[in-house]
Order: sequence, then C-alpha cells, then structure tokens
Amino acid sequence: MIGSVSAARRSRSSALRNSVLAVALLSIGASSFAQSVPDEDRAPSATLDIPKDVTIFGKSDPNVRKATAVINGAIITGTDIDQRLALIITANGGKVAEDEKERLRVQVLRNLIDETLQIQEAAANDIKIDRAEVQQSYERVAANFKRSPQEFDAYLREQGSSSNSIKRQIEGELAWNRLLRRNVQPFVNVGEDEVKSVIDRLNAAKGTDEFRIGEIYLSATPENAAQITENARNIIEQIRKGGSFAAYARQFSEASTAAVGGDLGWVRPAQLPDELATAAAEMQVGQIAGPIAVPGGMSLLYVMDKRKVLTADPRDALLSLKQLSIAFPKGITKEQASAKAAEFAQATKAVQGCGAANTVGAKLGADVVDNDNVKVRDLPPQLQEMLLGLQIGQSTPPFGSVDEGVRVLVLCGRDDAAGEGAPSYDQIMAQMEEERVNKRARIYLRDLRRDAVIDYN
Repeated sequence: MIGSVSAARRSRSSALRNSVLAVALLSIGASSFAQSVPDEDRAPSATLDIPKDVTIFGKSDPNVRKATAVINGAIITGTDIDQRLALIITANGGKVAEDEKERLRVQVLRNLIDETLQIQEAAANDIKIDRAEVQQSYERVAANFKRSPQEFDAYLREQGSSSNSIKRQIEGELAWNRLLRRNVQPFVNVGEDEVKSVIDRLNAAKGTDEFRIGEIYLSATPENAAQITENARNIIEQIRKGGSFAAYARQFSEASTAAVGGDLGWVRPAQLPDELATAAAEMQVGQIAGPIAVPGGMSLLYVMDKRKVLTADPRDALLSLKQLSIAFPKGITKEQASAKAAEFAQATKAVQGCGAANTVGAKLGADVVDNDNVKVRDLPPQLQEMLLGLQIGQSTPPFGSVDEGVRVLVLCGRDDAAGEGAPSYDQIMAQMEEERVNKRARIYLRDLRRDAVIDYN
C-alpha cells in the first residue's frame, strides 16, 4: 500500500479505460489496504439466535436462483444477469464449469443490486449522468480494444453480452463516484502528523522486501467454515487451470479491494496480518496459496511481484539490444533443429560487441534487429535473469522453438533505473483520504442495502 498511490485510487481514475472485462466485473468502493479481517463497520451477528445444526426446509435460495429481482421498483431481469455473466465467462477463456456458473449468477445478481442502489441514491441526490458522458466512456473502452463503437457492439453480442450491460456499469460507476465526491469526501480529513508518520515509517523500511499482493478474502463462521474452505479450493483450482485471479477476486472477494481484482498494491510484510505475511515471505512471484485461515474467514494469496522498498529495481533498467535470428525450414525435426541451434550458438560466440553483430549475422544469413528501449521487466522471466547477468557486448544462449526459429540477444547498452524516491506528502495524503472515503462508502452502501425493498420473483 505505502510507497505507491493506492490500488483503489488507480481503479477509480482508470477503470473506465480498462478492458471491457474489467469494467464488467467492477464493483465500487475499493480500498488499498489488506482487508483480511472483517470490516469494523460490518454489522455484528452475535445477536442472532441461530442454531449450530441448521436444517434447510425446501430448496436453497429458490428465489435467487431465478435470478430476477425488483429493487425499490427497478427491475433486474434474467437477461441483465446473463449478459453480465457472459463477460465473466469470457474473462476466464470460456472455461467455467456449470456449478461454477450457478455461483457466479448469484454473485452477479448481488453486484447488479448494489449497482442499482447506487444509481438510485445518486438520482435521489439530484445527480444525473448524461448519456453523452456514458457514451464517451464507452467509446474509450472500445478504443482500448482497438475497435470502433460499432465493432465493439458486435464483439459484445458475439460474447452473449451487449453494449447496454457495459453502459449501465459505466453509469453506476460515474454516479456513485460523483455522489461520494459531493456527500462524503468533503467530510474526510487527514492530519499532518498522520502523513509525517507514514513517511517516517516508509523511510525506515528502505531496502526491505515489499510485495505486490493479490487477495481474495472470504468471510467464514465456525458453522460454514467447511463450505467456505471448499469454495476457496474450487477457486484456486479454476485459477490454476488458467482462470483470471482478478476476475475471481472481483466476483468472490469480500474485501473492498474486489473492485481492483484483489490488488492490494505494494505492501510490506508488517502491513499484512501475520498469517498472510508468513505465507507471502515463502512464496515466489506468480504463485498462489491458500486457503489461509485469518480472523473472520480465509484468504487466497497471489504474489504478483516483489521488490525492495525505495530501492532501484534492476528490472526497471532500459536495455539496448541487438537480436540475431534464423528460421528453421518447414518439416524440420526437433533433433535437426537442436543441431542447427548448436551451430548457431557456436557461430554467435564470435560476436565481440554489437559492432560485429551485423557482420556475423550476414555470414549466418540471420536477420538482425535493433531495439534501444527495452525494459527488463517486459521480457520473459528466463531472459530477465540472463540479461541482467551479461556485460555490455555479451550475448545470450540461443532460444526459440521449432516453429519460430532460434535467436540470440546481444547486450549493447544498459541504463540502470534510478532509486525510487518516497511518494510526496500530497500523494500520501491523497491516498489516506481515498482510503477513508472508501471506508465510508462501504458503510453508505451497507445502509442502502439494509433500507432497500427487494423482491425476488
């Protein structure tokens, strides 16, 4: 969280420019800090007289499964849910089991109910979102997909969705953010001493590890812990099969970071609950772990990245590279390709610096390509380690495939990244204000749910 502008802040400024799938799965009110314990604003359940051994009489959630509802007079149809669900399935490459679809339908309905309540509350406060503004945002989403609005309409129809589904989401986002700016933000204050305290802690942590963490938090009680654990394991299984962690976080996580795909931003172990800090310290980048028992429930943890606090990351260095590549003839066997790659490797050892690369390339009949602005972190992980260990003028071993041919990279220059400075006073204050606005937004939305008249039919 600290050391970067919060994930929540990024989500509200850029969500409408992100992919349609991110927009489709978005919910409001994200906060950047780890929320692996129940919100203090969450309504207590201790006063309810619920037996430990519960017997359900009749079908479970019969109304919800019909997936239609009337919220204060506004109708959510089965079509609304189907179209939003289609986007979630697309986000997972179309690989969603039937039983998973049923769980997703229930969650989509909840999201649409919240969206409806937000739009209604904004309207009650005389906040109207102009259609032209919604259309403008929609066109930006289409442009992000390198499509015209008309082409994007067709794309959505192919996925089983529609432009109306996206535009409704955009309207809800704009209306809710505008309402918060007017009715909540003016009453949020952050003290000067609070900001200075954060800066001091950040500087004291310089050089220590910090992680970019994704989290899916699921609340649980002793009575339903077994079921929640099973759900968590199903989610992990789907993600390991290629599902999107961010998509599942948006739909299932009960932390406020669900809106940004569970992204907690950059956090230090001390900022995480002990259970998560211990797990993160043992994980590699790209690894998912869980379910991890935490107070109030359990978490699934995903390590997106790792770096040192306020220290230059070698992967941010800019490289000047020269690539030599040869293609394999069609029909070549793997053994023949390996032999040819070995010959290529032996020949490229003669490259003494980038000045000789063109000459060697011409002798080998290789294509030579220059690129003077390559960031190390944008390369595949295997090449990152290799290139960071090279001196100027040295080349990598050959790499490639039978289909794509073989190539080597020659390192011609490197501009190391400057050490990252601490965020400014204003950045930290804005981040803290954003977190407090989001906390009040959760309370606001909870109250709207409590007071709403909702009929399932």
